[in-house]
Amino acid sequence: MRLDVFNELPAGEAANFLRPCVDLDRWIDTLVSARPFHSLHALSSFALQHVSAFSPGEISAALAHHPRIGERAPGASREADLSRGEQASLKLDGDASERLEAANRAYEQRFNRVFLIRAAGRSTEEILAECERRLGNDEENELREVGEQLRQIAVLRLKDSVQD
Repeated sequence: MRLDVFNELPAGEAANFLRPCVDLDRWIDTLVSARPFHSLHALSSFALQHVSAFSPGEISAALAHHPRIGERAPGASREADLSRGEQASLKLDGDASERLEAANRAYEQRFNRVFLIRAAGRSTEEILAECERRLGNDEENELREVGEQLRQIAVLRLKDSVQD
């Protein structure tokens, strides 16, 4: 969608358009209320820097929509399409797939939630190294990192969905 069209949408339609980026009402409402944006850069910068950090409850709610890293998102929704595109560059031969499954299990046992990372632009090895590093985090620092990853994913999805 062109930015000028997004800027002119009724609030409810704009909110529905943004929901696949990250399904958090506060983030969506803040962006919708801040329109109009004069450029995609202004919109994405605002989305990344001017919406306060996600709360633990918001993170839990948002994670309910994310598949494990290395697994294809099911369904035909825009959100599932975006997720599949983000993970498309992962090389999941037998060894890498097994290692990602083990990393996912270790993370879920440690933090009781799915491991979330911005996959776009990262190799399988980078993702595995990040998972291993993050397993050493305490709960507070890991929540902060998960929130930051959610923000990065939301902004990437926003940039994929809106054009200047």
